[in-house]
Amino acid sequence: MIKENTPIQEIQNPILDQNGVRLFIKRDDLTHPDVSGNKWRKLKYNLLQAKEEGYSTILTFGGAYSNHIHAFAAAGKLYGLKTIGVIRGEEHLPLNPTLSFAESQGMKLVYMDRTSFRNYRDHIPRLKEELGDFYVAPMGGSNALALKGVAELGEEINNSNQQFDVVCAAGGTGGTLAGLISSLDENMRVLGFPALKGGEFLYDDIRGFIKESGLKENVDWELITDYHFGGYAKKKPELIQFIEEFHQKHHVELERIYTGKMLYGVMDLISKGYFSKGDRILCLHSGGLQINR
Repeated sequence: MIKENTPIQEIQNPILDQNGVRLFIKRDDLTHPDVSGNKWRKLKYNLLQAKEEGYSTILTFGGAYSNHIHAFAAAGKLYGLKTIGVIRGEEHLPLNPTLSFAESQGMKLVYMDRTSFRNYRDHIPRLKEELGDFYVAPMGGSNALALKGVAELGEEINNSNQQFDVVCAAGGTGGTLAGLISSLDENMRVLGFPALKGGEFLYDDIRGFIKESGLKENVDWELITDYHFGGYAKKKPELIQFIEEFHQKHHVELERIYTGKMLYGVMDLISKGYFSKGDRILCLHSGGLQINR
């Protein structure tokens, strides 16, 4: 069962008191065990569109450890749709936990070499010849329909009984950040924390998503690109230690790809006096906890 309108939890920490700010977490990780957080928000209207257009099969693209592939397989099963995952690289047996789970949800796995995958959209006609007709959801799930789903998250924040000055979220493809920027009330500002090294490219991608969707930038926003920890899936001891200690102190589980980096960055910025005294900061927990399991 999908749980929408997820709770907001306040975090207590001496660093917050010392710097005169309050910190809250929007617990979108509680949406669903397998289709949590921003993955559900971005997939929801893509799935509904596929059914409305009469498709019985949906296809998407992703890496072998992709949270998107994991969530897409589970969401397709929930909605009674067959799923195909086009996976970057060669098949490796036994399957890793992500692909094993996807297959257990009924997903058909198709592999594409890394060179071809760089221009994966060019191969969609060939895939339709080989696999039959299907609805295509983009890699990472970000498109105009995704922004519609994330806008509902923005409305939940707007309509909560608490006021926030800053909303922070991790960024991969930029769809979640675009949805927040175009839906939050104008008295807030958004800080995005790219998970990728060299995440400045997201400025153009985010603006592109907003323009494509016919929306506008409602709030001031910027990207904080200093907390990628070396790249997308790099394991750094200081990040792992932070995640473990945060779980112990606050009983909130984080993952190392997105939310862990973002919250590490937020806490570091707080300790450095980046935020104004009195600021109420809301961090989006965008799910993805299967990476820990």
